[in-house]
Amino acid sequence: MTIKAVVFDIGNVLIHWDPVPFYDNLIGPERRKQLFEQTGLDEMNELVDLGHPFRQTIYDWADKHPEWREEIRMWHDHWIEFARPEIPLSVHLMKALQAKGIAVISLSNFGVDSYDYAATFYPFLREFDQDFVSGHMRVIKPDPEIYAMLEAKTKLSGAELIFTDDRADNIFAASERGWKTHLFTDPEGWAARLVAEGLLTEAEAQP
Repeated sequence: MTIKAVVFDIGNVLIHWDPVPFYDNLIGPERRKQLFEQTGLDEMNELVDLGHPFRQTIYDWADKHPEWREEIRMWHDHWIEFARPEIPLSVHLMKALQAKGIAVISLSNFGVDSYDYAATFYPFLREFDQDFVSGHMRVIKPDPEIYAMLEAKTKLSGAELIFTDDRADNIFAASERGWKTHLFTDPEGWAARLVAEGLLTEAEAQP
């Protein structure tokens, strides 16, 4: 079956996203580990990805942990420092596919307000042919429902789709639905996969 659309995750595929270096620089690795273990920041971030208000969710979480209030608020106030820089080759691949008339779709765990904020720094986030952002959908990967929602709206399924993501659990959930998948470890590997699938030539895959 011919691939009709290429589905990109965003964090750590098109832009780097990692709060750990920020906190390591701010309070040191040992304190950062305590912060994450004692306050459940991953759970807080999941709420944002499910569509809860960006600032309010984080500030309310900070108020529940007054001993870490200022550090938790930084998750909102310094968020863009977690989300940099872009991954230039991945952005090039996105645009090269679109230049050939191949649909490029986003499928990302991302908050509503944080996505809008990120797009002011990374305009290509507004250039997908279709967007599937968890905060608007109120469901996150790897829940099978989010993949089903994409299929329903695009009217594509199975091997008509190829999906790249940096998390193995998200890739597995897509493969269970018959999607072609690529576990993203670096943009060069993703470029090679797109060439192997016949979607780009080697020349087109190079910036």
